[in-house]
Amino acid sequence: MRSEDGYRLLVQGVRDYGIFMLDTTGHITSWNTGAQRIKGYREDEILGQHFSVFYPPEDIAADKPARELEEAIREGRLEDEGWRLRKDGTRFWANVVITALFSDTGELRGFSKVTRDMTERRVADEALRESEERFRLLVHGVLDYGIFMLDTTGHITSWNTGAQRIKGYLEEEILGQHFSVFYPPEDIAADKPARELEEAIREGRLEDEGWRLRKDGTRFWANVVITALFSDTGELRGFSKVTRDMTERRAAEQALVERRRLLSHLVEAQELERRRIAWDVHDDSIQAMVAVGMRLQLLAGRLPDEHHELVEQLAESVRASVGRLRGLVVNLRPTTIDQHGLIPSLTGYLQDVVAPTGLKTELTSELAHEPPTPVSITLFRICQEALTNVHKHAHATRVEITLHSKDGGTLVRVSDDGVGFPDPAPDDPYRHFGLLEMRERAEIAGGWWSVASTPGNGTTIQFWLPTAPTQEL
Repeated sequence: MRSEDGYRLLVQGVRDYGIFMLDTTGHITSWNTGAQRIKGYREDEILGQHFSVFYPPEDIAADKPARELEEAIREGRLEDEGWRLRKDGTRFWANVVITALFSDTGELRGFSKVTRDMTERRVADEALRESEERFRLLVHGVLDYGIFMLDTTGHITSWNTGAQRIKGYLEEEILGQHFSVFYPPEDIAADKPARELEEAIREGRLEDEGWRLRKDGTRFWANVVITALFSDTGELRGFSKVTRDMTERRAAEQALVERRRLLSHLVEAQELERRRIAWDVHDDSIQAMVAVGMRLQLLAGRLPDEHHELVEQLAESVRASVGRLRGLVVNLRPTTIDQHGLIPSLTGYLQDVVAPTGLKTELTSELAHEPPTPVSITLFRICQEALTNVHKHAHATRVEITLHSKDGGTLVRVSDDGVGFPDPAPDDPYRHFGLLEMRERAEIAGGWWSVASTPGNGTTIQFWLPTAPTQEL
């Protein structure tokens, strides 16, 4: 086979590229299978036609085909991308290479034209470009977060509106600067910026909170996330850095901590005072009145009948007062907590205080161990307040209390079959002092508290306290 025949067969067999020849005036003189597949013309239909048949009207009006041939002659070749037409009139995005063919003597012999259908790639490129543009606009429009990029050495390569708002720098002022400009002197001295980049590379990301500097030198409390960006081959390409100004939140958290610290001291002082009063009433008043009652009983046995009934009435009044004082002591601080623990104290409270109100009660304990006394006191107080609320507001007939050891603490559930209230309640339940006090006690002790209620289906209060109290109450 002659080399010319082999070359012709090779070109003819190519399907992904339209390869054909033009004479010196631009008329088609050859046509391969790829050209037929891309453009839709059979060889016998297209041979002899001018190649401008593939160009849309606007390109014909601009004399683009002739200008492309002129440039190919002048430069030796021309490469272009643009819209072209198929036989059926539909458009496709084409990559075109036109090469001028000269003889050994420099005479123009014609042109080769290679065309590739790039429509799918262009659609994909357009989709990617639009996606990148949308992402850029999204990032640029974020105001609450400073989002910017660093190169591999930590120099800033992009800057969004949020970063400008938080840090005070315009984009043209900050691009190219090292991100350590945001760190206070003590962090610079400790080489913190470099260490953060090293950790981000090692771990993939780093999250930190600390003081940072604005352009005017003022400090703000920042939450910072630095993410190392790697190529598919594992090569470090740079870092993304997201910064949020947490100054107001930090001030609010510190105020909340201070408030809870003060509340904790208040509750601690309240419990100490309750314990002192309870002990004084128990050791002094109750014991003295019990002695008075005993003496009245002895006296009643020695008096004439006409005085016996009166003294018995006095003795009964003393016994009733002693009972009320004992109830007061239980409400102030049940002595059984210090002596016997939480469950006996709750059992005694249900029997002595709750049962006389007509409520049926059920206490279930699955505690793995007895909580420390300070925690037991807080658990008892919240249960006490919950039971008081049930008695006052629920119109319930039954209440169940369950205690479990869970997650290193004690989980308590107090459920009643009362009238309940809407969720959300017409009035925020946290505004009711009793519910607010329960929540505050639980949170002061480092736990949580919740209430769930629906009209007609009762109310359930749950709370959890850690075994180790945050404050000694």
